Amino acid sequence: MSQDLKTAAPDTGLRIRTEVKAQDASAAEVREPDIVIEKLNLAYGENHVLHDISMAIEDRRVTALIGPSGCGKSTLIRCINRMNDLIDDVKVWGTLRVKGLDINARSTDVIEVRRRVGMVFQKSNPFPKSIYENVVYGLRIAGINDKATLDEACERSLRGAALWDEVKERLGESGLGLSGGQMQRLCIARAIAVEPEVLLMDEPCSALDPIATLKIEELIYQLKEQYTIVIVTHNLQQAARVSDRTAFFWLGRLVEYGNTPDIFTKPKDKLTEDYITGRFG
Repeated sequence: MSQDLKTAAPDTGLRIRTEVKAQDASAAEVREPDIVIEKLNLAYGENHVLHDISMAIEDRRVTALIGPSGCGKSTLIRCINRMNDLIDDVKVWGTLRVKGLDINARSTDVIEVRRRVGMVFQKSNPFPKSIYENVVYGLRIAGINDKATLDEACERSLRGAALWDEVKERLGESGLGLSGGQMQRLCIARAIAVEPEVLLMDEPCSALDPIATLKIEELIYQLKEQYTIVIVTHNLQQAARVSDRTAFFWLGRLVEYGNTPDIFTKPKDKLTEDYITGRFG
C-alpha cells in the first residue's frame, strides 16, 4: 500500500488506530451478525442497480463501503433502513436482516426500522430549530414530552456526539448557527438520541475541512463501542483509518469484502488492487 493511504489528516495530536476485536468463538456460533445481506438486488424500474449482494456486518464494528461514484454504495445503505421506499418504482428482492428482523417483510413496521437504524447524511441537515429541539426531535415524534427525560437524552446524545461542552450554554440557539463540523455532530446526536442499534453514515465528512473531518473520525471510533456503524466514503485514507472491515463495490456488485488491513495491503481481486492504488476511480 502506498504511504499516502496511511496518512491521516493534519497532525493535531489525535490518533486513530484500526483494530479488529477478538470474538469468543462459541458466542459467534450462536449469534447471527447484526446485519445479514443475502442475494440482495434492487432496481429502479428497468435499471438494475444492485446485483446479488451478500455480506454479513458484525456487531460494534465500523464497516466502510468504497468504490467509484455510481457503484451502489449509497443505494445499499439506504436499503438497510428502507429509505429507498421513498423512490417511485423501486423493486427490492433478496434477504436483508437487521438484528434478526427481516426488514422487507410485509409485517415489518418501517417506522420501527428507522428508529432502530439511524442515518447521517452527506450534507448536514439540522432543522430550523434550537440545538435542544434538534436533538430531541425524534423523541417528541415518538410521543415523549417529559422534560426530565428529554433533558437527559439531550445531554447524553450531545456528549455521545462530542458536542456537549461546545454548546451546553446555548441549547436554545438555532442549530443552523453552528459550524459545518458542529452541525454534522448535531445530526449525529439527533440520530443517536432515539437509541438506535445501527448507525449508517453516507459520506459524513465530504463537506468538511480536515480538522472537522478528524473530529468526526475520532467520534466514529468512539461510537463503535456502542453501535454497529456502516459508512460510505470516497476517501480511501478515511476508510483505512476508521474501519474494521471494508467492502469494495464496482458497477452494483460486491467485488471484495474483508478486514480493512487485508483489503488495503493484500487485496485478492485485481480490480480491488487497481482501485486502491489509484489506477482508476
